[in-house]
Amino acid sequence: METSINYRPRRTMLYVPTHVERYMKKARALDADSIIFDFQESVPPQYKEAGRELLRRELLQSSDYQHSELVVRINPLDSDWGQGDLDAISDLVIDAVLIPRVESAKQLLEAIDVIDQSRSDKIDIMVNIESPLGVLHAEEICAATDRLVAIVIGTTDLSNELKINQTKDRLGLLPSLSIVMLAGRAYKKCVIDGPHFDLKSVEACEYSCRQARDLGFDGKAVVHPIQLDYTNDAFTPKQADIRKAKAIIEAIEKANEEGRNVAVIDDRLIEPSLREWAERVISLYNTVKALGQNELLGTVR
Repeated sequence: METSINYRPRRTMLYVPTHVERYMKKARALDADSIIFDFQESVPPQYKEAGRELLRRELLQSSDYQHSELVVRINPLDSDWGQGDLDAISDLVIDAVLIPRVESAKQLLEAIDVIDQSRSDKIDIMVNIESPLGVLHAEEICAATDRLVAIVIGTTDLSNELKINQTKDRLGLLPSLSIVMLAGRAYKKCVIDGPHFDLKSVEACEYSCRQARDLGFDGKAVVHPIQLDYTNDAFTPKQADIRKAKAIIEAIEKANEEGRNVAVIDDRLIEPSLREWAERVISLYNTVKALGQNELLGTVR
């Protein structure tokens, strides 16, 4: 079933350190919806320049990373490395720039002005919200510009600054996650949960992914390729979701033909607003299917 919604999946956004050549090359074959080439936290100060040179060499050689969206996370523009990062990517074919630790609309707009001075295109912008001040100002950040397409929450820094214990259920983080989610949804932004750092426990990773999905996130940041399968699966619609979505669209269309604005499925009222959810689910399903990831589509969990 075709829909009017063109939904770009960001189920998985994989951070890749730019100074490690084998990671850069391996990323070309990975099933990540987005690849974040990281100049910032993943790269020690003494390797910043090497990271820039390697990224330039790799992307000038080929920007083919299969279906992955290409994002570069720069260092803060008030740091010793921020402007150099922009100079290094000024002519590279990428999809977006990720700005770390954004805490106000003013900071975001000033950063965009600097980015625009370094490039000939109006590239998409993403931000990390990773501090209490950033959370409190999430609404003004999301409202600041249509150039902003995604918010990636930095849950580790946020947890540290909130001085909370990092528990499996992330109870201490839930208020902050909800505030950012509300702001993102109010202004039609993609919202991405922070990464899960326990690489050995499959169960813990799956729990973290499904919690993020149930909280409404579009996807999750990923720090190791081993997490991609679980995370992609968590945010991929299942056959039961598709059946429900198709039934909602068909029921609403039939109700409209009969002069009614609401439909009924299994004695449950279906309001028109549910059609947007249904079309987004089907659009995501169709995109994933087109990528050849059919093995995930039959799973019902």
